Amino acid sequence: MLQTHIRTATCGQLRLSDINTTVTLCGWVQNVRDKGGLIWIDLRDRYGITQLIMNESDADKDVVLLARTLGREFVVKATGTVIERIAKNDKIPTGDIEVRLTALEVLNAAKIPPFLIQDETDGGEDLRMKYRYLDLRRNPVRRNLELRHRVMQETRLYMDGHGFLEVETPVLIKSTPEGARDFVVPSRMNPGEFYALPQSPQTFKQLLMVSGFDRYFQIVKCFRDEDLRADRQPEFTQIDCEMSFVTQDDILEVFEGLTKHIFKAVKGIDLPPFRRMTYADAMRLYGNDKPDLRFGMPFVELNDLTQGHGFGVMDEAELVVGINASGCANYTRKQIDELTDYVKRPQIGAKGLVWIRYQEDGTLKSSADKFWSAEHLAAIAARTEAKPGDLILILAGGAAKTRKALSELRLLVGAQLGLRPTDKFEVLWVLDFPLLEYGEEENRWFAMHHPFTSPKPEDLHLIESKDLGKVRANAYDLVINGVEIGGGSIRIHDRKVQEEMFGILGFSPEEARKQFGFLMEAFEYGAPPHGGIAFGFDRLCAMLGGQDSIRDFIAFPKNNSGRDMMIDSPSSISQAQLTELSLDVKLSKV
Repeated sequence: MLQTHIRTATCGQLRLSDINTTVTLCGWVQNVRDKGGLIWIDLRDRYGITQLIMNESDADKDVVLLARTLGREFVVKATGTVIERIAKNDKIPTGDIEVRLTALEVLNAAKIPPFLIQDETDGGEDLRMKYRYLDLRRNPVRRNLELRHRVMQETRLYMDGHGFLEVETPVLIKSTPEGARDFVVPSRMNPGEFYALPQSPQTFKQLLMVSGFDRYFQIVKCFRDEDLRADRQPEFTQIDCEMSFVTQDDILEVFEGLTKHIFKAVKGIDLPPFRRMTYADAMRLYGNDKPDLRFGMPFVELNDLTQGHGFGVMDEAELVVGINASGCANYTRKQIDELTDYVKRPQIGAKGLVWIRYQEDGTLKSSADKFWSAEHLAAIAARTEAKPGDLILILAGGAAKTRKALSELRLLVGAQLGLRPTDKFEVLWVLDFPLLEYGEEENRWFAMHHPFTSPKPEDLHLIESKDLGKVRANAYDLVINGVEIGGGSIRIHDRKVQEEMFGILGFSPEEARKQFGFLMEAFEYGAPPHGGIAFGFDRLCAMLGGQDSIRDFIAFPKNNSGRDMMIDSPSSISQAQLTELSLDVKLSKV
């Protein structure tokens, strides 16, 4: 396996069946233990660790001297005989054997690394990102990238088996005003003009459908100049897909199949049929268009039971809504105060929290006892299906803001109760999103997904009557454990409908032609009905790896400021380069 002219085996390969064979290994020195007469060296490569042993009494003196000069992360070539290990190590696959050294060569010496190259390292995140090439030697990071590789290969296997063609689309494209901010690239040959890096290959994959390619996919880099967080990077990877002559159900079926295939091949998990939920139900029951269904606690509306009793906050609220935290009646006052402080944080925005404790003796105690009678508390308990030992948590206020706040509280309580394990997967399709959302500041409509999403056919009359807020999109999101993994839609394929959509979004006919005239013209040459989806590949890998952050599933990620700490990017360029690009920028003196 993996023999070359330099090595005959890897450091994770040898077993008892290899005893008495002569082998040559290459790798990095993990550790050296010199016990006087005996020297042990742990040699590591991508495949594992093999212990080397040398007995000073019968070993070549030059080899012994060289072994004693080795430091951590030296790159060496070691030759010897495989022998059975006396003190076996059941924690590593090669723990039954060791190699008695007969020859040793230092291929490259190494400085002492700035942090331990071990599973549990002493390096902080910034330090590890600065020396990312060293961090990549650690097993956890390497395993994450191996998982990424496997997901990529299984994706290609499935897509090829379902008739999809992998087609590469351009990286230097045209800037468009919708969506996140573009990264722009100045053109030297066209002074004063700019390319943009693609936020997605959206228009190109639609043009491939016009071209008759029928089924397209691409594992593609995309770029968005937006604020960063754990699940965002300025450059990220998508599984981008498009199909012709399909309905929404066709797309859901194919990509439910892809998701199941990946989970089975990579994790050995057989996912059950995916649930489906409308956007309206997701928001009503969970206050979130990507609900985490690993646990219950659906929202229960309580306006009719809580208002009209002199409790001002409740009486004035557009919405009173609660959840039943099962088994939490034993929460201490301190714990409840912490929940209250949490929802009152500015980023959550609730004014306060009302609680009802359903005590084990069957009595009900609440923070609103002076407003609500025992009968009212019993009615609320019945509505929320509470039982002795449960804790009811209630928020009130504006509908949208209150649902969002209760959604965050629900997730927090679920995490506290251990109801969100990383090895449990609940998958669903969220359907029937609003086509448009209104921007109060901008005083205009925006596309909830993008301008090419088709309205549901049965809602076309709402566009004609200008009842735009009720128009539903022929769109769908794939949600796993409360994380949006993929999203897509059936597209508009008729020029007139697309022009009307641009008009609703505030484009003048001239602006629409300037930005998207190529697409609308293509529609006049026989565009088939088509639709597609894009999976967040980095998020999918992090989900499969049981982690929240996508960084460790990307070989060379950026930090929260969008910087590559290792190569110190972004960086300034010379005045000569700026002049050549016709950019009238004067570099400030440092």
